Amino acid sequence: MSAPGVLSFIQQGWEQVLAKVKRAVVYLDAASAESLHWYCGSTRLMEAVGSPVCHLREFEPKAVGGKAEQPKAVFVLSCLLKGRTVETLRDIICRSHFQYCVVVTALSHAVHLTANHVPAAAAAELEGQQPVFEQLEEKLCEWMGNMNYTAEVLHIPLLLAPLAPYLVLTPGFASLFPLLPQDVHLLNSARPDKRRLGSLCEVDSSALTPELMLQMRCLVSGLSSLCEHLGVREECFAVGALSRVIAADLANYAPAKNRRKTAIGRASVVFVDRTLDLTGAVGHHGDNLVEKIISVLPQLPGHTNDVMVNMVELTALQTQEENQNVVAPGCLAQANDFAAKALWEALLNTKHKEAVMEVRRHLVEAASRENLPIKMSMGRVTPGQLTSYIQLFKNNLKALRNHCGILQLGLATVQTLKHPQTAKWDNFLAFERLLLQSIGESGMSVVLNQLLPMCKPSTQRTSDDYGPEELLILLIYIYSVFGEFTVDKDLGEAEEKVKKALAQVFCEESELSPLLQKITGCDSATKLTFHRSKIIVDELFSSLWDIAGARSHMKEFKSVYVPGNHTHQAFYKPLLKQVVEEIFNPEKQDPVDIEHMSSGLTDLLKTGFSRFMKSCFAGFYSVSELSTVIFSGPDVKCKMKTQDFQKGTTENFACGLGFHLTQIHLLFT
Repeated sequence: MSAPGVLSFIQQGWEQVLAKVKRAVVYLDAASAESLHWYCGSTRLMEAVGSPVCHLREFEPKAVGGKAEQPKAVFVLSCLLKGRTVETLRDIICRSHFQYCVVVTALSHAVHLTANHVPAAAAAELEGQQPVFEQLEEKLCEWMGNMNYTAEVLHIPLLLAPLAPYLVLTPGFASLFPLLPQDVHLLNSARPDKRRLGSLCEVDSSALTPELMLQMRCLVSGLSSLCEHLGVREECFAVGALSRVIAADLANYAPAKNRRKTAIGRASVVFVDRTLDLTGAVGHHGDNLVEKIISVLPQLPGHTNDVMVNMVELTALQTQEENQNVVAPGCLAQANDFAAKALWEALLNTKHKEAVMEVRRHLVEAASRENLPIKMSMGRVTPGQLTSYIQLFKNNLKALRNHCGILQLGLATVQTLKHPQTAKWDNFLAFERLLLQSIGESGMSVVLNQLLPMCKPSTQRTSDDYGPEELLILLIYIYSVFGEFTVDKDLGEAEEKVKKALAQVFCEESELSPLLQKITGCDSATKLTFHRSKIIVDELFSSLWDIAGARSHMKEFKSVYVPGNHTHQAFYKPLLKQVVEEIFNPEKQDPVDIEHMSSGLTDLLKTGFSRFMKSCFAGFYSVSELSTVIFSGPDVKCKMKTQDFQKGTTENFACGLGFHLTQIHLLFT
């Protein structure tokens, strides 16, 4: 299993789509658009369409239909062809003049059979047939108004969005999140008393809700397609409750069993529940520029892992707030710009200081190629210096076109360095370091009492104080890094004080952010009473307790906190790093917390780390909203020792950047 092999999987899928879009109106949903965005961008799609006017549209109920001069449509979808999706297809087609419709789904026909409640035995008898797709093709012709028109429904596994050769995302599963202990009560509500679950450790696929089970099966189908393309027979391992269910489902997935019989290569895949370590996701410990860019710049609409870069500075418009929406925003994805891709990969792999210097170097080289009057300066790189280099391109259309990708990454760097949130970064970091030292010297009650003065209503806050969302980030950090702790009177009193203060902060907000609207269920601050706010805060603390106890069933991975001593300070050790060290530790023969999921009698006979194939190792780390894949750099080899891993560039992801992406996975070759 290799990075080129995975990239060829993505390329193969999109090339099949591009071959279908000639002179078509193209509709994409958000996840498919994000995959295209990182793979080749909309420019490549427009070239494939080949029409003087390319109509690229979002797949949604109100989307504009096709006119009389637009007889062909291609729908590229990441979701099931069922329910609301089919209704939207019908609505768009019925108000159009299409004579040829192609529907591409990222999900296999086997998943569609599952979604339509077809029993496994009946599904096995349908091997080689696609009745669900065939029925939809008939419906498409019916909606177009003529059964002699052409309709195609294809499965193309557009699962991944490649951020770099060694880093790919699964945007279609951004909402898939590991279970918490409180979810057991919800699962039990649909089960008879005699079959009630005692804990998350008892959860299997039969216990999941139909919606969650179907979403999980969609992920498994995509991963199976990836393994089929790579020609590998995968061994599945898991750390965590939901990961165990997903790994078991992949191990016993019927199409995968047939595929493994002829597979030549071998791979070991490890799934890890993200809830076992949320410290990294909310922490500010990573010395990585991309981590900060993604954290502070506004999210690109419809995307899970790209940001909006304000491009007004390169225009003749005044750089005022009302002009920011006049010019289309820039972004981080530069799929068709070789120099920009090289800079982006450098930013992913280097520490903050080196990354900023790399941005300056690329800007200087670009300006030199265009013979722009650049004034070189050495020493510390400042936002003002980078801005002066970028401004050289402002009135030169040819230079702007030639180096647009570099300029977008340059502006992203400048806007991040000048962002108010970046200045607050050090405050977060200082509190987190203080917290790590306090854990060894005092209990949770003392830490919460330290947080209490920071809980200020909007009328008392300055720009340096923490807002409600930032307070939530700190609370998640505290409870996740602490893990299990002893409940006593002091802790109860400290928690109640923080709860009351946080409830007051919520209900006194003049305007609720989208996150607070989602948490409170109120679309307006006037509707949020103190009583309602107190109920919401109590529920939040129940989730925080679940986060703290997420590792309680672990034996080796019980803590992400390493206490200090007379030679070094206390520090946070990511769970992902611990898992990798455990796998590559030559002295460890038996994985205690890494569970192997059997797919047959042969697997049951395997023991210990002999199960891990020597050919390659792939780990899937479900982050705050599941799923990204990281392919290690060339210095991270399967034969590596633990100390080699600690020096590897991949640690930047494990300790920083990766945990701030919506999703993350790791693969070593």
